[in-house]
Amino acid sequence: MPELHEQSLGWLRYLHRKATTPDSWDRDGRPHEHWDNRTGAPMLSWHRFDLVDSSYALALMCDVTPAWREVYSKILDELCARHTGWWAASDWLTQFGHDPDRESYPDAYRPLIPEKHWSHYDVPGWTANGIEPYGVQMDPIAADGMLFFKGFFGLLLGIQRYVSGDDKWNEPFEMIRDGEHRFSWTYSGIAAHLAGQWHNRRIGCHCENTKIWPYSLSAAGLGLRLHDQLHGTQHHSAFDAWWEHARENYMSWQGDKPIGFDLYYDPVIDEHHGHGPGGLALPAWYLAPQRREVAQAGWELSAMLSGALGDGPIAGLDDPLNAVALLQLAGEFGDDSIRERVWDAAEEFLEPSWDRSSGEFTLGFGLGEPHPRGQLNARAMAARACSAGAWARIFNQPNLSKFDEPTVVGVDFPAVALSEARWNPSRGELRVRAVATNESRGAGLTQFRVTNVASAAGWTLRSDATEAIQLGSTAGDVLVEIPADGRAWTINGG
Repeated sequence: MPELHEQSLGWLRYLHRKATTPDSWDRDGRPHEHWDNRTGAPMLSWHRFDLVDSSYALALMCDVTPAWREVYSKILDELCARHTGWWAASDWLTQFGHDPDRESYPDAYRPLIPEKHWSHYDVPGWTANGIEPYGVQMDPIAADGMLFFKGFFGLLLGIQRYVSGDDKWNEPFEMIRDGEHRFSWTYSGIAAHLAGQWHNRRIGCHCENTKIWPYSLSAAGLGLRLHDQLHGTQHHSAFDAWWEHARENYMSWQGDKPIGFDLYYDPVIDEHHGHGPGGLALPAWYLAPQRREVAQAGWELSAMLSGALGDGPIAGLDDPLNAVALLQLAGEFGDDSIRERVWDAAEEFLEPSWDRSSGEFTLGFGLGEPHPRGQLNARAMAARACSAGAWARIFNQPNLSKFDEPTVVGVDFPAVALSEARWNPSRGELRVRAVATNESRGAGLTQFRVTNVASAAGWTLRSDATEAIQLGSTAGDVLVEIPADGRAWTINGG
């Protein structure tokens, strides 16, 4: 039976503390320093990408323990709430017109800018709110651009709904909230608006004015795909229409094999920038559930260049961004042996760290920073929670029956976590494993309840080494008490 890795549970404890530590993302506040606005500069070095990246492992972990979701749901609510704040869109709300510093960019930015436009072109990451022909548009959802805000937010909202079953974010909520600007949206409203914009702009919506990124559009399409699965809409048809355009205009092929993809396309200057094999690997994580054959080509390219499929050294793992990208793709596309080979090789550079007193696990990446780097940790831990095809299944064969099945609540987290929690409908039994934070907590007894049952009467508990024990009930739920020692237990329905 599938079970969560101990590192996944350790990171879950850390992420829970991180997400539930109070801070303010309003304009007159400040996100806590543990939220990452440093990784992937200048494009991804914004706090919101830490929020979105942190959700991926939670969705994957939920599919391993579908009968235990309460902690994941709490964290996801915290992530979504922060994404409505001013700081989540601070780039769009402060970067007006062209970048005044574009004549003095560092040479490190040269690969990101078309050579003939160097010194008079905005670097990726500068949103350029207000340039012609769009004018200033303060609502980052309604705006013609800012795809990398609303597209990723839609994906985050979809994961929250997929994990929790709670449609609370389809009640109107306010965004930005800086006094002068307040915008009301719902999850489904964002999805419908984005799909409408996209249908009217088949070349693709832009992120920064005026760059169209296949990477961001692939993530946005994944969000629409999940909304369709959860709410029966047809919004993903906007991605499908764009894809036909992208195949002909943004990709290169060798026969029926994709060999290159634009990094971005700027329709104003008609520039396809960064076209090549690197652009093919970049969106592979997001394309895996939507265009598997192209994502597979991206994985094979990454594996070939790194040496992941051979038996020699694996190259590029000393670069944290390369390392986590390879780990993610190995998780989704590789078998167990390939996945563990990449993890073993990467460990030297990941700097795995345990706080045994709290049971928290994080990765330092040799950066020597006071807080674990959020985006890098989130992507790596998504890889740790992923098995072959698991990420694609969330969007194509989502487990929606979990909302109607017996569910565990009231676990004494973070002192105790469940590494296994799954209902087997054919056997009428719930299988669970409880794991204590650390040895000092010990393997003493821990209590929780099983809810969402037709009747709390007649339920029994057993392990492989015990006789069945009759369980009690409380307020219509089944009351369970087991040792937090990692042993497997089955709870049978009455």
